[in-house]
This record gives sequence, structure tokens and C-alpha cells, in this order.
Amino acid sequence: MNIGEIAQRAGVSRSTVSYALSGKRSVSEATRRKIQRVIDELGYRPNASARALANGRTSTLGLVFPPAGNHYTGMQLDFIGSVVEAAAAYDYDVLLSPSGADSDSSFQRLLGERRVDGAILMEIRLRDDRVDHLRTVGFPAVCIGRTEQPDGDWWVSLDHTALVKACVHHLADLGHRRVAFVNRPEQLLRAGYESAHRGLDGFTKAAAERGLTVRTYCCGDDAPSGQACVERILHDDPGTTAVVTLNEAALGGLYRGLTHAGLHVPRDFSVTGVVASRWAETVTPQLTAADVPAAEMGRLAVELLVERLDHPGAPPRHQLLTPPISLRASTAPAGADATT
Repeated sequence: MNIGEIAQRAGVSRSTVSYALSGKRSVSEATRRKIQRVIDELGYRPNASARALANGRTSTLGLVFPPAGNHYTGMQLDFIGSVVEAAAAYDYDVLLSPSGADSDSSFQRLLGERRVDGAILMEIRLRDDRVDHLRTVGFPAVCIGRTEQPDGDWWVSLDHTALVKACVHHLADLGHRRVAFVNRPEQLLRAGYESAHRGLDGFTKAAAERGLTVRTYCCGDDAPSGQACVERILHDDPGTTAVVTLNEAALGGLYRGLTHAGLHVPRDFSVTGVVASRWAETVTPQLTAADVPAAEMGRLAVELLVERLDHPGAPPRHQLLTPPISLRASTAPAGADATT
């Protein structure tokens, strides 16, 4: 089914049908209703590419989301799902681009061929060439995360500094004096991933404020790496009684490592961190954590991008989220020997 057949059945020209579909020129209400009746009878659905050429919109958003390692973590998949679900509410499809830099061919196709109306960028780095490039060319984009200088950008982000600081203060209030920090993989820290850097900054600042003895560790995004990290922590300082982590993918391994060391959570060892609630609730005992609101962040990112597309001249807007710590069962007061 095509525009020519619709025009023939409605008794109008092809250009009139095109104008009625695109809205580029006015068409009388009677003619528009006649065309719509034919479209409804025939079940016509315009080709997406043709529609994009007609009205300048693809009805598709790009999600630029490189996997941090050789796979997507559970939290990353939560974010992808939240963006897709939120976009559907605005009648947008989502095209995923696993791009890590503005030179990547996937990223260039997304922009150069105008496959999408706007883009949502994830796994943001403090200095991110993708964000710089989109800002330079004026392409509508929203970041989930924020760069070193985010004032001129549209973004939604967690305040990782404040959240990790809150976790440290929670442990210090329970009497823990020797605490370790389990961060994301070393290559992400070297690459400037903002969540890893801001989380580390929050940990070191809070530890200094409370006079704690601390060590920091990078850890791979998987359970075996988490278990190995616990072994390193206990080897380096057997007196450690608590851990703060940003690495939800390693969480199961952290627990397993503590069990293999003969330590009971939370009687002997407390664990807390910044983790999505559904992952915090899958471990036993459930994790006391600042819950990452993946669904809310995905929804907010889509809302900001749709707003930017509908109002091209609007000033940049952003949302910085600081969810409270959800007290569950993985933290408890330190033992008497740990407070001295």
C-alpha cells in the first residue's frame, strides 16, 4: 500500500495525501477526513524512512551505551530497559549504539545519517569526547551522568560523592574504624568514568572526616573478581570490618569471599554501597544501600530529551539525585575489638 493508491481511492492528488500526512501544508478538514477514512480502511502505515523525510523526525531516540567491560552488567541492563520503556510512552523507538568515543563508526552513523532525533549518553566520563562532540555540532542529547564541567549540558545523574559519603558515615556511626572501598575496574578509573572517580572522592573525604583507617580497591565487574577482592582486603588488613562498594556486579562474590573466610554478615563484617534495589535484595542478607533509581533516571532522561526536542531553544536543564540509604540487614555495630 502506498500514497498513490490512497490518493486514487480518495480522489485527490498524491501531493495532497503527502501534505495531509506530514502537515507541511494546510489541507481542508473535509479532504483530511476523506483521506483518513481511506487510510483507516486500508490499514496503511507510512514507511518510517519516508515519514522522516516528510516531517524531519524519525520517532527514534539513540541510546549510546558502551558496555564497560566485555558484557553488560545487571544494572546497565536495568538502565537500558528503563529508557526503552520510558521512550515507548512518548511513542519513540530506541536504537542502541555500543559506542565508546566520537570516532566510533556506530556513533558516526547515528549522527551522520540522522538515524535518530536525539541521543541519550551513558557511562559518562569526566572528560567525554562524545559529549563535547554533540555539544559542538548542536545535536540534541541528554547524559545519564555528568562530565567534569556539566553546566552547559542536559543531564540526570546520581550524586555518587554524597551517596558514598553517606555509606561511610553510616559505618562510622556503627563503630567501624577500618573500612575498605571496592570500586569499579581499574581500566574504568583510568578512563575517567565519573561514577568511579566521584565515588572514590566521596569515600576518601568521608574517611578523613571520621578519622578512619581505609584502603581502596578496583574490582572487575563479576563475582569471581569480587571474591578475589575480599581475599586481598583481608590479606592487606585482617582488621577490616566493613566494605563500601559501587560494584553491584561483584556483590555476590564479595559475599562469597566473606563466607569462605569464615566471616558472617553482618555479625563479623558489614557491607554497604550504591546498588540498584533489586540487586541489593537478591543477596542474603539483603544489602543496606543507597538504591540506584534506574527506572526513574531512565524516565527523567527521556523526558528531558523529549523536552529538548520539542523546545530547541530551551536552556539546559538537569537533575541530580541523592536517594537515601535503605537500611536492610547487611550492616551492624562493629565488634569491641574493631572499635579500638
